Amino acid sequence: MITVLVLSVGAVVGVTAHVRCVDAAREAARLAARGDDGRASRAVAEVGPPGASSTVSREGETVTVRVRAPVALLPGLTVSAVAVAAVEPGTGP
Repeated sequence: MITVLVLSVGAVVGVTAHVRCVDAAREAARLAARGDDGRASRAVAEVGPPGASSTVSREGETVTVRVRAPVALLPGLTVSAVAVAAVEPGTGP
């Protein structure tokens, strides 16, 4: 019974971390597409789960942000999310 409870709580924590990664990636991609890379990295720290890291890459007219984070109650498990946004006209390379 306790094992089921622990796994259930771990699953909820994992899903919550994933949703926060999705939100952080989306917000960071939007900011990076506007040319505001500094605020994009701060958004990942503020919106993402604890321990989240991100990478931002530009290719042509798009910006891709990948956010990864460990799941607190499940050692060895990492969740991630990717968001892509079109670069806004007039922003730098």
